[in-house]
Amino acid sequence: MSYSRISGTGSYLPEKVLTNQYMEQIVDTSDAWIRERTGIEERRMAAEGETTSDLAVNAALKALEAAGLQASDIDMVVVGTTTPDKVFPSTACIVQDKLGMRPGTIAFDLAAVCSGFMYGLSVADKFIRSGSVRRALVIGAETLTRLINWKDRGTCIIFGDGAGAVVLESSDEPGVYATHLHADGGHVELLHTPWGPSQGYENLIDDAGKAVMRGNEVFKVAVRRLGQAVEEVLESSGFTQSDVDWLIPHQANIRIIQATAKKLELPMDQVVVTVQKHGNTSAASVPLALDEAVRDGRVQRGQLLLLEAFGGGFTWGSALIRY
Repeated sequence: MSYSRISGTGSYLPEKVLTNQYMEQIVDTSDAWIRERTGIEERRMAAEGETTSDLAVNAALKALEAAGLQASDIDMVVVGTTTPDKVFPSTACIVQDKLGMRPGTIAFDLAAVCSGFMYGLSVADKFIRSGSVRRALVIGAETLTRLINWKDRGTCIIFGDGAGAVVLESSDEPGVYATHLHADGGHVELLHTPWGPSQGYENLIDDAGKAVMRGNEVFKVAVRRLGQAVEEVLESSGFTQSDVDWLIPHQANIRIIQATAKKLELPMDQVVVTVQKHGNTSAASVPLALDEAVRDGRVQRGQLLLLEAFGGGFTWGSALIRY
């Protein structure tokens, strides 16, 4: 039986930093309030002209280098994003071209907002297990600051730009044990942009089309669903909480991360937390956190990792991985 394993990780953050002190100058908030409610200290903003595909390519190059591979070795590229370069073609096709991949390489985007990387990881794992491809590049990349209403303190303090990537390769030994994905479209209005190409696009004025979030309600659903997601992926794989070496969660809010760790009965020193450095980067946040933990030596080969994410839709997903 063929499995998939992570052979390389990479990440990229734009150079421009927006500190909490900067946010204090543009909206009615404070550094203390932001830290207490979200755990965020700063977030990154893509430069003018810097696109989601640019961020994705930078992260992908680092993941390929870590895996000891060239772009031409990849059979499929999947980009999880809710902020594509264009409505069409897909950002994955643009990334494929920028990386110089073989013509004919499979390339497509997945739109699952903050769960985009988890969805991409699951799909790529299935392709590899089926024998359709041997190597896949899975990327989460966002330029969310382009969707932010800078007058809305409920969203502008939270979101940031970034990208993370992993290379998945076919293996005889289990790497990805299991993935589980879910969605519930009944909560669309709690976290969304109130426009799209087929709805309201022609009437956009100023901040009318920016992201809208009802944070308290999102928090309640997220904690419940993430708890269920981590329990089901452990149960389906035959593992228990005590087997997990690291929880690598979606970096949305420190309180959500703490609540999920508590449900797993995991101490916070077994949880990878990077939200303070880049805020909520949506689909990029899980691979960003994974790459940082790999590169600073916390995550070691052979360890058991539990990944999870929750995002607009609502969508959510989890994965259990032997790194």
